[in-house]
Amino acid sequence: MPQEKKGTQVQSFLDRDTETWSYVVYDKEGGSAAVVDAVLNFDAASGRSSSAGAEEIASFIRDRQLSLEWILETHAHADHLSAAPYLRDQLGGRIAIGEQICQVQKIFREIFNLEREFLADGSQFDYLFKDGDSFQVGELEAQVIYSPGHTPADMVWLIGDALFVGDTLFMPDVGSARCDFPGGDASQLYRSARKILSLPQETRMFMCHDYPPEGKRDYQFETSVGIQRRENIHLRDGISEEEFVEIRQKRDASLSMPKLIIPSVQVNIRAGQMPPAESNGIVYLKVPLNQL
Repeated sequence: MPQEKKGTQVQSFLDRDTETWSYVVYDKEGGSAAVVDAVLNFDAASGRSSSAGAEEIASFIRDRQLSLEWILETHAHADHLSAAPYLRDQLGGRIAIGEQICQVQKIFREIFNLEREFLADGSQFDYLFKDGDSFQVGELEAQVIYSPGHTPADMVWLIGDALFVGDTLFMPDVGSARCDFPGGDASQLYRSARKILSLPQETRMFMCHDYPPEGKRDYQFETSVGIQRRENIHLRDGISEEEFVEIRQKRDASLSMPKLIIPSVQVNIRAGQMPPAESNGIVYLKVPLNQL
């Protein structure tokens, strides 16, 4: 059932292959909706994609007779491909991300040596939000909070009383997002987190990912600002920026690259579109050797 409070209704969808949570956020049945961080299923071994998970989201929206206004990306994800174009084709709406996506596009345009026609100007997206912008999801007021650190382009979406934090924070027993991707910065992430945690303590907080500690619990997706301030293992009150940077850098040094980072980044900096087909009509994704 939707998680409902103060007029903001939230339905979660878990993609277990990538441990990603996607959300439909809406004001009321028959009203208006936004989708946050939709996943396109992708099998790296075969190179085949599927819209099965995205269709579950689309079916939920149709069943409740919602009008899809926004398809929001918290950032250009490195662990799953975006299903934003599929949802727009099925239901309409505008694909939006933070304006700093241009920085990420410039970085990865060079790494992947993308075609000359690819422009690192964000034009692949329908709308680029700036820090402090506001917008509406039907009767719900929404605000945009710039939260760099994991990447230079992360945005947090505050829709009504529901905060969608992307990869900035995780559940309290998991902590925070890695900062070792190109353009990442642990000090920036700390400052972004403190800004987020200055919101009212009752603010509901929804995760983009969950990585449950081995054998301790099932997947979870919702916490609150107050709980994070008391319990987050990396960012609770009392942990200094210097302490966090040391914790984060030590943790990042032990992590392997996400298994889908190479296809994900190439697709997600294009707002979820695949690269153009080559002369034989086949679409290819590149593998840059010894770069990531």
